[in-house]
Amino acid sequence: MTRQYFGTDGIRGTVGQPPITPDFVLKLAHAVGRVLKRTEEHPTVLIGKDTRISGYMLESALESGFNSAGVDVVLLGPVPTPAVAYLTRAQRASLGVVISASHNPFPDNGIKFFNAQGSKLPDEWELAVEEALKESPVWVDSASLGKSRRLDDAAGRYIEFCKSTFPHDLTLKGLKIVVDGANGAAYQIAPTVFHELGADVIAIGCTPDGLNINKDVGATHPQALLAAVKAHGADLGVALDGDADRLQLADRTGRLFNGDELLYIIANERLRRLESKGMARSAEFAGVVGTLMTNMAVELALQSRGFEFVRAKVGDRYVLEELTKRGWLLGGEGSGHLLTLDRHTTGDGLVSALQVLAASVRHGCELAQLLDGIELFPQTLLNVRLRPGQDWKNHAALAAEIVAVEKALGSDGRVLVRPSGTEPLLRLMVEARDAHTAQRMAQRLADTLTSV
Repeated sequence: MTRQYFGTDGIRGTVGQPPITPDFVLKLAHAVGRVLKRTEEHPTVLIGKDTRISGYMLESALESGFNSAGVDVVLLGPVPTPAVAYLTRAQRASLGVVISASHNPFPDNGIKFFNAQGSKLPDEWELAVEEALKESPVWVDSASLGKSRRLDDAAGRYIEFCKSTFPHDLTLKGLKIVVDGANGAAYQIAPTVFHELGADVIAIGCTPDGLNINKDVGATHPQALLAAVKAHGADLGVALDGDADRLQLADRTGRLFNGDELLYIIANERLRRLESKGMARSAEFAGVVGTLMTNMAVELALQSRGFEFVRAKVGDRYVLEELTKRGWLLGGEGSGHLLTLDRHTTGDGLVSALQVLAASVRHGCELAQLLDGIELFPQTLLNVRLRPGQDWKNHAALAAEIVAVEKALGSDGRVLVRPSGTEPLLRLMVEARDAHTAQRMAQRLADTLTSV
């Protein structure tokens, strides 16, 4: 069955346009509540949000919808998405709900869910909710209505959790760190975490007004981070996105480190810790999951350290599915969504940053040194507009050219061809050891499609 409302990460859209309207969100919460009550007599859900002005409206709608189905609600206020995942598990709640559109601009918003273990829910659960949405509401009687309360110090509890993932024998004292909260959910939490671990913190993007989330700051706009690192003579910069589940790091020279590089640093450090203790590599650390877009240089570097490497579809949801299937712990995307399942059940920008900084502090070296001279392969991505009715999957000339290009690249590159999910475009990506080769080979593929 095809999902009508749920995408790869919950339900998302422009506020005031279906489905992100208060009437739909109330119905959604009521439907979710009815699904929960099929297996639990009196469920409790936690609701957290980012700093968008629309969060107030959607929070009220969710609260009413859940209460009307006989579900208790615990309001967390503005906290990162991974904080909701953690607190759902810690509070033994039935479900965690996040009001956020992540790195999107403020006119957008969305709803996403975590199960009682703090993990994303499967397609089957989302389909069950969509089926419940088709049914008429069944309002419980007054005596059975759910109740609502606020969780005292939700932010403080999550701060302590984040700090607990940093080695107790290490400190960030002596480091000056710029922390960019993207004017989002971590605007108070992120600076506090790094400060309490000993760092001298310069906070930017930590003055939300409901309209400026992700605006020219955060992980999707790293220029602000780089400028602040330079202006303050900082050692490092940490940029999160609006709901703080992805990050980018920068060093004192102004070099940015993407998710692929950070994933390698974390995986290699886990292995180094085992080796330093004379311990064998466990099955959980046998491999690492990336995506179709993970840079080949990182894949080769991980393999050189004995890790099996597997590519999932783009999206942290699919990375998590692959990790769960294989029983592995580490995976991520170049965008900065990183999964360290030995530390948290979901992607967490703050926790991931702390894992990288722990490696840097422990070995007394810069981030670039932790990459052992790895240089990312240049990638050329071309978008080719398809003609009406053009069948690229059965395009014989394109298939033959892909084989020819892959043969020419050998082990020094790769080809990725995938359609756009929203436009009549074919995305052609070629990765090679030098930019000229990548560009030339990508153009060869594009010319095959556009030639008459």
